[in-house]
Amino acid sequence: MSWLNLERLLLAPDASRRVTPDHCHAEICQRALSFAAALQARGVQRVALYLTDAAELAVALLGAWRAGVSVLLPADDLPQTRQQLAGQCDLWLDSLEGLEAALLAPAVLDLDQCRLTLCTSGSSGSAKLIDKSLRQLANEVLALEQLWGAQLQGATVVASVAPQHIYGLLFCVLWPLCAGRPFLRRVQTFPEDLQRESLQQPAFIWVASPALLKRMGEHLDWPALSRVRQVFSSGGPLPAEAAQLLQQRLGQRPTEIYGSSETGGVAWRQGGELWQPFAGIELGQNEEGALNLSSPYLPAGQREQTADAVQIEADGRFRLAGRLDRIVKLEEKRISLPQLEQALLGHAWVSDARLGVIHGRRDFLGALLALSPRGVHALRNQGRRALTEALREHLAGHCAAIALPRRWRLLKQLPYNSQGKLPQATVDALLSAPRPTQIEPQSFVESDGEWQLQLDIPLDLAHFSGHFAQTPVLPGVVQVDWALQLARQLIVGLPLRFVGMEVLKFQQLARPGDRLQLSLRFDAERGKLYFAYRHGEAACSSGRILLAGAQ
Repeated sequence: MSWLNLERLLLAPDASRRVTPDHCHAEICQRALSFAAALQARGVQRVALYLTDAAELAVALLGAWRAGVSVLLPADDLPQTRQQLAGQCDLWLDSLEGLEAALLAPAVLDLDQCRLTLCTSGSSGSAKLIDKSLRQLANEVLALEQLWGAQLQGATVVASVAPQHIYGLLFCVLWPLCAGRPFLRRVQTFPEDLQRESLQQPAFIWVASPALLKRMGEHLDWPALSRVRQVFSSGGPLPAEAAQLLQQRLGQRPTEIYGSSETGGVAWRQGGELWQPFAGIELGQNEEGALNLSSPYLPAGQREQTADAVQIEADGRFRLAGRLDRIVKLEEKRISLPQLEQALLGHAWVSDARLGVIHGRRDFLGALLALSPRGVHALRNQGRRALTEALREHLAGHCAAIALPRRWRLLKQLPYNSQGKLPQATVDALLSAPRPTQIEPQSFVESDGEWQLQLDIPLDLAHFSGHFAQTPVLPGVVQVDWALQLARQLIVGLPLRFVGMEVLKFQQLARPGDRLQLSLRFDAERGKLYFAYRHGEAACSSGRILLAGAQ
């Protein structure tokens, strides 16, 4: 099928040119020109499109540009997103139903006047708007065709990624439209769906994410799927072991694309660590080693600074060395940690919050929280599970499910350093560590052989789990163990062997966040360690631990 430049897609509609298995080019053009007329009749200047059907999105994009209407592609359709973007559009559409009028005449689209605004998370926590011209998009789809078009002729695009984002928009809608390469209208979310739809096509390519590719199991019909012409992957790094396994099963490694909404495509690779820049891209680094670049997919004269640390080789290829900002990706979804932290601070139980990523077989978010007095009260009287579930429910209105923290660490205050900063490395270390089981004295003094210690019971003590679910209580056995362990740290010559207990009393419950006073005294002649816990004026527990020398 012959190539059509992006700006000429509405000219000479061709009924023999397939856009989807059930839509031809002529049908798409007719609907786009009708939609263009409807927008003009309404006086729309800016339209937000959230359309999960790729064919409908193609109609809407071409129609809006023909009508001279700027297009905004929101990243999601959450109520908060709609509210944030209300001032950026005259009309929000999640369906094209009822938007028809007499057709406008076909015309060449203006490469510089037709605009598209992509939406992604900004470092401030608010949606970041990224404006692009049709010229930038046209340059990029032409570059993709020059690289891979010849080997993809006659293949249908089967995708697991949404067309609302730059990767899906380019690879699943705009590039196929120009190449005359049919694409499926719906995203295939699961490996089984991808297989079913692929095997119905005479030839197919995959536009996928690492999230899906690394979860494709042995149960699929790999000999049949090995007919895939090419596998594209973008949105995050594909683990090397997943790429190797796909090569064994399919006879080819996935082609990974590195880029962003801001930059467009930057580079590609098919195995190995090094990335090959696309033609026309000039790379550089700032003083921190973060990549910057100029590109045909950026406005003329603009140099885009990224937050990705890189090592550039002598031949122009480069390797990635990690992100330097606080925008992270989980399952190829871009997540602003500051945005979620601000949302948590909006809850009455939270006085401070920092988030980080816990790395493993599947990465996920963890939340480091300083609880407010009301939060401590909720923890003490409803339990940890009820508290964290309530906070997850609070966050659910602000983010996708993948961004909900799965690990929580609860503190009275966050551990800022002497400069008033909390390095991300500190946050990540605390989130990766297990919940505490021991206690560190806030102060300790000795007078006449008796030690006085101040102890703050950690809010997130592991011993509270199951003791009890809705009313966490410090177990008596832990109080005895702490007394013995702290005495071993402070009292020289304490016998090693535990013999027994005497006059053990538990008079008042010790709860999360309580500040306890612990007194310790060792009677060497009798081999008895005296301990007593108090909470203010109230006695909590006391007893004597019998010790003897090693035998």
